Amino acid sequence: MRNPATLEAPAAVTASAKVDVRDNETALALCGNQNENLKLMERRLGVRVGQRGTEFHLSGPSDAVAFAVRLLENLEGMIRAGRPVYREDVEQGIKVLGRGAESLQEVMLGPVLKSSGNRQIAPKSIAQKRYVDSIRAHDIVFGIGPAGTGKTYLAMAMAVAFLQERKVKRIILARPAVEAGEKLGFLPGDLQEKVNPYLRPLYDALHDMMAAERAAHLVEEGVVEVAPLAFMRGRTLNDAFVILDEAQNTTVEQMKMFLTRLGYNSKAVITGDVTQVDLPTGKLSGLSHARAVLKNIEGIHFSEFSDLDVVRHPLVQEVIRAYDKAEVAQKEAQAAREAASSASVAAPESRVAPVPPEAAVG
Repeated sequence: MRNPATLEAPAAVTASAKVDVRDNETALALCGNQNENLKLMERRLGVRVGQRGTEFHLSGPSDAVAFAVRLLENLEGMIRAGRPVYREDVEQGIKVLGRGAESLQEVMLGPVLKSSGNRQIAPKSIAQKRYVDSIRAHDIVFGIGPAGTGKTYLAMAMAVAFLQERKVKRIILARPAVEAGEKLGFLPGDLQEKVNPYLRPLYDALHDMMAAERAAHLVEEGVVEVAPLAFMRGRTLNDAFVILDEAQNTTVEQMKMFLTRLGYNSKAVITGDVTQVDLPTGKLSGLSHARAVLKNIEGIHFSEFSDLDVVRHPLVQEVIRAYDKAEVAQKEAQAAREAASSASVAAPESRVAPVPPEAAVG
């Protein structure tokens, strides 16, 4: 009898399936530009996807084929509901269904806003959907997680939507002007010119959501204000949608100052990544402190994002994981060195055995 350990593993069970979307327009929308959506499914799921007219033929491992069928049917449902499907939607659709969502429609339908290019801005993950819902339901919301998870972008979209629906009268966008390697004093120009590079990402997001001329007019009229956090001191912000970005770089005092600016009929969204603090060593982040002391206050909500919610280039997710892994390894190595050092200090010193008196006599 052969040893079970030497038996060859059985070949993966293969299967095939067919999905018929019944009309050419939907089939073309599912394929994407130059079949990029189908190619992405093949790479991510390990299946073969072929198209013949309105039919999609799938083959590969049975579990992967079943998942691909479900993905295609969900994407078809989104297209029929009037939601365009792009390559990044397929990428996020795989994540959303893979994390247990019943359907993509419940997460990704219902746009927050139509951007200046007439493209719908909507949640692309379960965490993003909960984040958007929490902004609608609460007056103060913290969005905490790694770069690329859409924290600031969706907050901006919600702010513009609230302004368009006349739920608020103005939008205020703030950032702490904390150096990440460069020094403000070495930048050319006056104070406003020095801090503008720190505010540029907020301007970029704003211009992505409305025509540049419209955005410039609103900024000129003071309906939209983009300013360093320091400019918030001493103000009361009524009828406003206020966003504090890069909040991990606030001090405890700055965070308290910002949160106490909120007036009547206003919302505040605070976003940041507690793993990317640029404050001086030993200085406590106001975002980390707020998460600890405000978590049980009714009306304040904390939305947490992970690397699984990254909606930028797929490699961004891998970069975040690699850095997290390296940081854990570094901390473990430091802990091992400290433990070894403590053990050596605690060990009794070796002493030379004393010479008996009689041996000392010549």
